[in-house]
Amino acid sequence: MLTASQKRHLRSLAHGLNPVILTGAGGLSENLLSELDRALEHHELIKVRVNAEDRESRDAMIESMREAVKADLVQRIGHIAVLYRPAKEPRLKLP
Repeated sequence: MLTASQKRHLRSLAHGLNPVILTGAGGLSENLLSELDRALEHHELIKVRVNAEDRESRDAMIESMREAVKADLVQRIGHIAVLYRPAKEPRLKLP
């Protein structure tokens, strides 16, 4: 679980990032989840664009992704979610 100061720090780091994972309205597949897992292991902090019809389905997809890869949700604005998971050898320093 991230503290408020850690989330604030990660939000500032994520500000200039572009989404590396784009989901369709078709939902989550095993391939998408494995790509998400690889992206988190490599980058630790990523943006994901979730294209779903309504807010409830977007929230459900984000929560399912977060649980599947055991990541923390740093921020969610509209269709974009910022996820963080430390790598086996962390590169990002948290306050």
